Formats: sequence, C-alpha cells, structure tokens
Amino acid sequence: MSVERATGLVLRTLPFAETSLIVRWLTPSWGRISTIAKGARRPKSPFRGKLDLFYEADFTFNRSRSSALHILREVAPRDIHAGLRKNYHALCRAAYCARLIERIAEEETAVPALYDLLRDALKVFASNNPNPLVVLAFELKLLTESGLSPDWSKTGLRPAAVSMAEELSRLELASVSSLQPAHETQRALAGFLNGFLNYHLGRLPSGWELALLE
Repeated sequence: MSVERATGLVLRTLPFAETSLIVRWLTPSWGRISTIAKGARRPKSPFRGKLDLFYEADFTFNRSRSSALHILREVAPRDIHAGLRKNYHALCRAAYCARLIERIAEEETAVPALYDLLRDALKVFASNNPNPLVVLAFELKLLTESGLSPDWSKTGLRPAAVSMAEELSRLELASVSSLQPAHETQRALAGFLNGFLNYHLGRLPSGWELALLE
C-alpha cells in the first residue's frame, strides 16, 4: 500500500469494531475518501482529540489497492471550527451542507471547488452570526459547481426571488448576511430550491428544515 498525503474535512465518523473509527473525508485532491483509524477509540491513541466532525486536518494514509477503505496513519488538525459546538443552529446548517456535498462529490475524484465551498461555509457557520441565508447561497453555489444551475426565466419565481438568487450566487458566503430580503421572498426561493434539489438528487438529505430555521 502506498503512503499518500492529503488535506481534508471530516464529514462523518463511525465506530468500527471495539476500538477503531471509520473516518469519511472530503478532500480537494481525492474527493470523498474513507479511512480507518485503527485504535482511535483507545484512551492513549495518537488520534485522540484529532478526529471529530468538521475538523479540517492534514493527514497521511496508506492507500488500499483492493478496497475503498484506506488506513489512516497520521493526523494534524488545522481548524476544528470550535464555534459549531457552541451554536445548535450553526451545527444543523453545517451538517445539512455536508450531507449535500456527500451526495454530489464523487469518490476519489478531485473536487477542489466543492472543498473550498464547504470549508468557506463551515467558517461562516462557526462565526457568531450563522445566518440561514448562507444555506441558500450554499445550495445555489453547489448547483453552479455541479452544472445544474436553474434557468431562472423558466422557474415561475417572481422577479424579487430571482434577483435574490442571483445576488446570493454572486456574493461570497461571508458577505451573505448583509442581505435583508423580505421573508416571503426568502421562503419562495427556499421552497423552489427544495423542489429543484429533490428532483436532481432524488431525495434531499435530512435536516433541511432545521438548517433554514431563523
């Protein structure tokens, strides 16, 4: 097995056997990958405190030639996004966006734009004001990066909602909170995106309603 280096965001951790963890990552160069951290649940494991949801880290792994589960070797956290642990709504928004990424990002295929998008979203959600508008902007940018942008002239949305969608698509995620759209306009766009994503993904991941709560 060859040794590889990567930077990634932890999308999910799952217990494996009695002492180990399966860690699912999003990386810019490898896309979605899964690793097993052997012994990570032992009290004196070198992985202790380094593997948790939405941590960004540099890591090395032995790439398996026979399966999609690789062996994690070393981990060095870069950013733990601590603010997500202090705000329930922020955590819900981050979880929903991560699940969307999991649906769209391919396994072991480079996705640098999607990685940057999720990393930017996590930084905003971990701030003191994780505005739900960021979720709508994230959905729009994700559609753009996936080549699924709506033809706004055929959506039936009112001009105010179309203008809002275009503005959200244009702005950096960190600047989205500066917008103050009418509630009915925001609800109309959210409802449209819900149906549009359901159509293209087959089924939206759980947590959509919680992610958009004020």
